[in-house]
Amino acid sequence: MKIGIDARTILNPEKGEAIGVGHYTYQLIRHLLAIDKENEYVLFFDFRVREKDVKKFAQSNVKIKFYPFSDYKKYMPGAYNEILGMATLLRENLDIVHSTSPMSRIPVSYRGKTVVTVHDLAVYKVPDVFPQLKRTKIRTTTNLMVSHADMIIAASQSTKNDIVDIFEAKEEKIKVIYSGFDKRMSEESKMSRGVVLEKYDIGKDKKYILFLGTIEPIKNITRLFEAFKKFKEDSIKESGKCNHKLVMSGKNGWLAQEYRQIAKDLGLAKDVIFTGYVIGDELVPLFKNADFFVMPSLYEGFGMTVLEAFATGTPAILSNVSSIPEVAGDAALLVNPLKTEEIAEAMKLFAQDENLKNAYRAKGLAQVEKFNWEKCARETLEVYKSLK
Repeated sequence: MKIGIDARTILNPEKGEAIGVGHYTYQLIRHLLAIDKENEYVLFFDFRVREKDVKKFAQSNVKIKFYPFSDYKKYMPGAYNEILGMATLLRENLDIVHSTSPMSRIPVSYRGKTVVTVHDLAVYKVPDVFPQLKRTKIRTTTNLMVSHADMIIAASQSTKNDIVDIFEAKEEKIKVIYSGFDKRMSEESKMSRGVVLEKYDIGKDKKYILFLGTIEPIKNITRLFEAFKKFKEDSIKESGKCNHKLVMSGKNGWLAQEYRQIAKDLGLAKDVIFTGYVIGDELVPLFKNADFFVMPSLYEGFGMTVLEAFATGTPAILSNVSSIPEVAGDAALLVNPLKTEEIAEAMKLFAQDENLKNAYRAKGLAQVEKFNWEKCARETLEVYKSLK
C-alpha cells in the first residue's frame, strides 16, 4: 500500500493547531515507520518547513513531500485547498490518505480512500466556550471530514459515542484507538527541579498545585480559581496559613489575559503563577515537584496531560466528564467540574493526606502502562489494511 499522512501539525510554522494533535501525529508516524517496512509512506509537510527538520523521518519506504502553497488562501479562500490540495494528492497515486485531525482537511472532491482521526468534539458538546468564528470553522470542516471519511479513528470510546450521536455515523465505520504516552515522562529529566522552579519564579518555600493545558474557557479555569480561593481560605481558617500556590502552565488560548484579571479580582494575584508554555525537558520536574495535579476540564476528547501526570507519579484531581473517567480509571480523584466546592474539597483531601496521594500515585503509575504508542500504531495500520 501507498499511505499518505498529513504531517503538517508536527512542524507547523504558524500558531493555531493544537499541540496535542502535533504530538499525536509525530508519535504515530514514528511508531508506524518502526513497525512497518512493507508499505510505502508519503508524509506531507508545510512547504515552509526546512528539509533538515524532516530528515529524522527519512528511510527507504518514506517519501517526503511539501504542500506547495500557503499564501494562496489569501486570494482563494476554500478553493485553494480544493484545487492545489487535490493536485498534490493525486500526483502521488495514494491508496489511503490519513488526516490526523479534521482541521487538516482533505479536499472534498478527492475520491481516494481516506481516514480521519477525531480527537474531540468539544465545539458540539460545550459550544459556548469557543469564539463564534472558531466554532463555525471547526464545525464546518469536521462535518465535511467525518461525512466523507471511509474510516474514522476516535481518540476514546466517549469520542466515538459523540461521533455516533452528532453525525449519526455507523459504528462499524469508527475504530477507537487510544494514544500512548511519552516514555520520557517516566524518566528523570536532564533539567534539575531547582532550575525549573527558579526559571518560573515558583520558589521553594511553598508547595504548589499544578495545572497544565491551554489557558482557555474549556479548561474551566474560573471555577478552578474559585475552588483554589476556597481551599486557601479554609486552610487559613484551620491552620492560620496556606502552604500552596497554584501554578498555571500552558500556552495562552482564548480569553487568556482575562484570567490574570480574574485571579486579581479574587485576591489571588500573589498565589497564582502563570508560567506560559513549558518546553518538553521542563515538564517532568514541573510535574514531579508538584504536590498534586488538577484538571477540572468541561470536556476532553482524550486528555494527554492525564497520562503525563500518571507517568510522573503525580496524584491527580480530574473531571468526571467525557473521556476522562475512561482514561483515568480509578487512578485519579474525580470531581464534578461544575461544583466549585467539590473541587476545593478534593484539593483539601490531597493537601492533608499523604497516604491518599500515595495511593493515587501508585494507581496512576499502573494505569499509564495501559497506553502504548506501538499498540496505537499497530491498530492504526490494521485500519489502513481494512480499506485495501
